[in-house]
Amino acid sequence: MCGIVGVTGRTDTVEILVSGLEKLEYRGYDSAGIYVNNSEKQDHLVKTRGKIADLKRKITSQIKGTTGIGHTRWATNGVPSVENAHPQFSTDNRFYLVHNGVIENYEELKAQYLNNVKFVSQTDTEVVVQLVDYFVVHENMNTKQAFKKTLSLLKGSSYAFLLMDRDQPDTLYVAKNKSPLLIGLGKNFNVVCSDALAMLHVTKNFLELHDGEMVVVTPQTVEITDQAGKKVQREAFHVDLDPKETDRGAYPYYMLKEIDEQPAVLHRIQKAYLENTDKPAISTELLTAMKHADRLYIVGAGTSYHAGLVGKQLFEKLTQIPTEVVVASEFAYADPMLSQRPFFIFLTQSGETADSRQVLVRVNNEWHAPSLTITNVENSTLYREATYQLLLNAGPEIAVASTKAYTAQIAVEAVVAKALGEVKEIEFAQKFDVRRELSLAANGIQSIVDEKDKLKKIAHQDLAKTRNAFYIGRGVDYFVALEAALKLKEISYIQAEGFASGELKHGTIALIEDHTPVIALITQAKTAGHTRSNIQEVKSRGAQVLTIVSEALAKKEDRIVIPTISELLMPLMSVVPAQLLAYYASLERGYDVDQPRNLAKSVTVE
Repeated sequence: MCGIVGVTGRTDTVEILVSGLEKLEYRGYDSAGIYVNNSEKQDHLVKTRGKIADLKRKITSQIKGTTGIGHTRWATNGVPSVENAHPQFSTDNRFYLVHNGVIENYEELKAQYLNNVKFVSQTDTEVVVQLVDYFVVHENMNTKQAFKKTLSLLKGSSYAFLLMDRDQPDTLYVAKNKSPLLIGLGKNFNVVCSDALAMLHVTKNFLELHDGEMVVVTPQTVEITDQAGKKVQREAFHVDLDPKETDRGAYPYYMLKEIDEQPAVLHRIQKAYLENTDKPAISTELLTAMKHADRLYIVGAGTSYHAGLVGKQLFEKLTQIPTEVVVASEFAYADPMLSQRPFFIFLTQSGETADSRQVLVRVNNEWHAPSLTITNVENSTLYREATYQLLLNAGPEIAVASTKAYTAQIAVEAVVAKALGEVKEIEFAQKFDVRRELSLAANGIQSIVDEKDKLKKIAHQDLAKTRNAFYIGRGVDYFVALEAALKLKEISYIQAEGFASGELKHGTIALIEDHTPVIALITQAKTAGHTRSNIQEVKSRGAQVLTIVSEALAKKEDRIVIPTISELLMPLMSVVPAQLLAYYASLERGYDVDQPRNLAKSVTVE
């Protein structure tokens, strides 16, 4: 959600800001803006509702600066509009601020300090920038003091702030709490960004920021202080990523590119976790901590939650440890009856999911339990704050609808479960050849994506004009049905739901009408016959049925047949046709596949 960029010390500041914002488009947004200034205090503010392309059309050749800030906004407080777009500014036009997050007590602060201020926007962000100005004007503070005072007043809030003072045109003031923000280091320049991807074209060296810290950034210096005002020294980390990996290349959309990358991702996971037997990628310390657990708790949101449901089957089958899967936003505020020796596994693509982070805070501070974060982003918040960390190695995922992160999460769960099962000397785990199964999965996925045209035709026939659709399945197939329905609804806006097929007769079948698309997943031998019986139930009520079936269970009438691998890992296969059906259904309806309305890639507020 929302994207922040900042630059100080570059003559091409405008170009860097705009390019950085384009790299952050994947996060989701509905307005954008930049503010730039130079050493002569000549400044420019440009904002627009809509896309970065709309912003670029408003930026003329006269708009230049050596320091600047930029933002893509996903509306929370206030509708999408130019007035509500960031940067927000003080009444006297001295201070300019961009902000990710939510200020919970902004109304109270507005009433206490700013009764005489005429507000331009409906945002909580404008309250913050007006407060900074208030403390400078009315309490004779300098900018750093006023910023610190303002931060101290924000109760229970999540934020990432980037502030500029028109009277100090080479300085950026930075602060964060619960929302990601990084400092990028250059030679005689420095940058600020909410995601390293935004600034990889100018630097690969970054400083992480911790909650409650404040930073003053100039072209030559970066000064970090903690809440007590003590200076903090921190080593930079290097992001070893080719910026070209974030380009679409010849693909029309990132989502299609990322679907196609899934075989390569599985091979990458094999290489990272299974090839170096001399130095195992999964540490003995981690496996010992997990072995000691009497229950595993997998925490996730959205697609990661669905991957966790598949992971439950993997961990229980391969390790014989009872496993629960919980929705992060619900579990964060629940009062669960935990087992005596719980171990928590966090699944998150970005490593910044606010709901999951709230659970991790309780795990660390209240429940005092060990934890593992499995994420795509090294040095992200959940990566840093968990006891143990493993990387997905999926490469940048830009499309809002997650595809390769889902398959990567399942693959890494399988690798961890296999390793833990071997440590526990579980016979099934010892016999389970995860390396071979991942290789078969990679080859099988490749064969599916090579038949895109077939799936494109099916999407045209079955999904182009429908109002709603249902995915059904049993067991692991039901878990994939949930993810498949999520993909369809989030980018095509078809009202799609995933159901356990045996539950149809308990209410859902009332929704079946003539020509209603029902997509049935059949990859588990134990339940295949039951699901086929459920297919007949919906057919008799007029449904238009489409089956996604493994070769081992296929019949002549099945329309989508996929290669067979171990039933435990069939979700790696069965989800891919569903991803492509969602992609082509969105195209059929003329929508932006990568940036669906109202959605954000990284959900960094609760």
